[in-house]
Amino acid sequence: MKLIVGLGNPGAQYEKTRHNAGFMALDFLQEHYGFDKFKTLDKGKSLMTKGEITGEKVILLKPQQFMNLSGIATAAVAQFFKIPRDNVIAIYDEVAINLGHIRIRPDGSAGGHNGVKSLIEKLGGDDFTRLRIGIKPHEPFPGELSDYVLGRLSTDESDEIMAKIEKLPLIIETIFKEGSKEAMNQFN
Repeated sequence: MKLIVGLGNPGAQYEKTRHNAGFMALDFLQEHYGFDKFKTLDKGKSLMTKGEITGEKVILLKPQQFMNLSGIATAAVAQFFKIPRDNVIAIYDEVAINLGHIRIRPDGSAGGHNGVKSLIEKLGGDDFTRLRIGIKPHEPFPGELSDYVLGRLSTDESDEIMAKIEKLPLIIETIFKEGSKEAMNQFN
């Protein structure tokens, strides 16, 4: 069984913000693969749906605590379903990568991302695959980084990100069949 976790912040005020690229990706995957609608799990701590991708049982998970607490719900689900870290794929925003581009990493540090820090801490290691969706601005942002990251996507930005997110099924299927390092070689 595989666990694909999308990182974001819960609540209507964070919908369609750059920091919720992970949630956008999971919504796309849920629809693309025809998984059931997301259901509330563990007293509202996460939204989850299950299905199959290339014959592999898969859980899609959107933690519903704030980004820096994402590891709590993720670790609870991984533990309950006995999913090892190397069967976890985290999808999240990355401000150091050009807008819309997707980069794969088979493991590594959090790189300053608080959601990933929480995953590493609560999962007990960093050996899980990451799919990082770039949100770097085309032009220098004049304000605080947090204002940019939590800012709403423009229609053009959303279209640019969604055009790349549409490639996620091919990336994920490659990870499942050939491993994250091979997917990294093919798609980075």
